[in-house]
Amino acid sequence: MTAAVDPAVDVEPGGRRSGVPWRALALQPVLVLVALGAFAVWRSGAELTDAEARPLGWGALGGTVVDHLELVAVAAVVVLVVGIPLGVLLTRGPFRRATPLVLGVANTGQAAPAIGLFVLLATWLGFGFRSAVVALVLYSVLPVLRNTMVGLQGVDARLVEAGRGMGMSALSVLLRVELPLAVPVMLSGVRTALVLLVGTATLATFIDGGGLGLLITTGINLNLDSLLYSGALLVALLALAVDWVGRVVETLARPKGL
Repeated sequence: MTAAVDPAVDVEPGGRRSGVPWRALALQPVLVLVALGAFAVWRSGAELTDAEARPLGWGALGGTVVDHLELVAVAAVVVLVVGIPLGVLLTRGPFRRATPLVLGVANTGQAAPAIGLFVLLATWLGFGFRSAVVALVLYSVLPVLRNTMVGLQGVDARLVEAGRGMGMSALSVLLRVELPLAVPVMLSGVRTALVLLVGTATLATFIDGGGLGLLITTGINLNLDSLLYSGALLVALLALAVDWVGRVVETLARPKGL
């Protein structure tokens, strides 16, 4: 009897599954584009008051989206620059002893209520973009840090020993053996962090950090449902788009045979 093959998963020559759900990956951006198109059609024909039309004007709305993306991009760069090297360091020799302390701090940052974290940092660092970025980094660094460590710790020790036996230095083994094999797990953490950043960045508006959260809070405060729903929809679509890009990169970067 021939085993059934999932049509959503590509099959390599010889009958092996490639593990690349291309059809599922293609569906997500289509849904995002359809939703964006529907929003654009609604916005073009909607009868809005002045209080609604100003923030939903294409120029103002584009600026709000750019502000949100700037928050996410800057925080993401800091998370990667801090999380990945620190995760690598905590899997090396004597630095392993610091793992409980570092993970404890990272867990505290994510376990704390996000809005409380934003406000506390704003009272310390001042209101604005910088405080919002620091809060976002503290809230989203854990997935990158933890997945980097898990990915490296999951590499077969025999492969590491084989590399050292071939005369490779510890750095060469890390760069040519351990990190390539840990990439799928690491990228999963990066994707999770990016989605967290997109959603949590809406809270930056409470400390004058800008972003799409401004539409949501204005809609709530002034009882303007069009602003509230527009902000929520755009944040959700942006998170789905970021998640899709992360899935594509994660799939393409996966070593052959995994």
